[in-house]
Amino acid sequence: MAINVNTQRLLRILELTPALQNIMLVGRHGIGKSEILTHYYKQRGQRVVTLFLGQMSDPGDLIGLPRISDEKNLQNAVTQFIPPYWWPTDGQPVVLFLDELNRARPELLQTVMDLVLNRTLAGKRLPDGSRVIAAVNDGDEYQLTHLDPALVSRFNVYHFCPTAQEWLQWAESVGVDSRVVRFLTLEAHWLDGIEGEKAGIDTGLEKTPDRRAWKRLSDGIKPLADLSEDDLDWIAGIVGAQAASRFMGSLTGHAILTGAEVLQNFDACEPKLRKYLLHQLAIVNESIFRHLEVAADAAPAEYAQNLTRYFDLLTEMESNEAIAHLANLFESGSYPKAVLFVAEKCPLLAERLMNFIANL
Repeated sequence: MAINVNTQRLLRILELTPALQNIMLVGRHGIGKSEILTHYYKQRGQRVVTLFLGQMSDPGDLIGLPRISDEKNLQNAVTQFIPPYWWPTDGQPVVLFLDELNRARPELLQTVMDLVLNRTLAGKRLPDGSRVIAAVNDGDEYQLTHLDPALVSRFNVYHFCPTAQEWLQWAESVGVDSRVVRFLTLEAHWLDGIEGEKAGIDTGLEKTPDRRAWKRLSDGIKPLADLSEDDLDWIAGIVGAQAASRFMGSLTGHAILTGAEVLQNFDACEPKLRKYLLHQLAIVNESIFRHLEVAADAAPAEYAQNLTRYFDLLTEMESNEAIAHLANLFESGSYPKAVLFVAEKCPLLAERLMNFIANL
């Protein structure tokens, strides 16, 4: 069984793995495998080429089309292959991302074997320093091709399981609609769908939520200040019927404040915060640290003041459990930029948090 890794551990694995060693990521669709890889290597100036092997009909789609080297001298001519569109012609190393490897036709997999073993394709060799990374889906719900153990043995294999916290932090950083972030903060089990939750079972078309779908929903609702029951069918087509129903239900109730709202306008939030129970304050705590993690570098001056006022409010409310949760977030190491912000901009608050932990 492949070892489970989250996003943080995957990034460390990418850093440690030599270019000549191949990596295989096992996981569900829509969890961000290609996005994470592309972002990581582009930051390091390397070109990422994504090939969807499940969409290729024969090896020619991968290796290019054949041609005769010299049509005027057929006796001495040989067959050559025109390089495919993605082939690096500038001599610079590339990261070749073979997506849907276990959806590829068997004849394509034979071509892949030479690529992962020798870094060659139709007699051409990839530039030194090039990498090969593959992604495969895992589960009975997929129509998959059995992978030869000899091919699998050429890869370091990891089961990619990004946490909900990592996705929510990413969502905050790219501006995913706050209604989506708030809902998934409260009901993170809907991020990748609930096992057994199905729609369209009579037709065989099952629509369940995944991370990609929640991003699509965010893109769709961002221009809309309000959503109504008339929008339910549209949303259900994106994330599935049950998830859509739960999401719409969350909008009709009293939405919990986000960390951004507390930090930006504490005065407006304070009356509502005073009425919160422990589980609601814990959600606010997490949201505050998640927001600081992505906004600390450009945080306005009032963030430090309002964060201190929020801590003072928890103290006044004698909510030691909520303070303990806030202190644990500060100490956990999950939000290094947020911790640095507190240490630099709110040194007295940082001291109070550390003293609280020491006295537990």
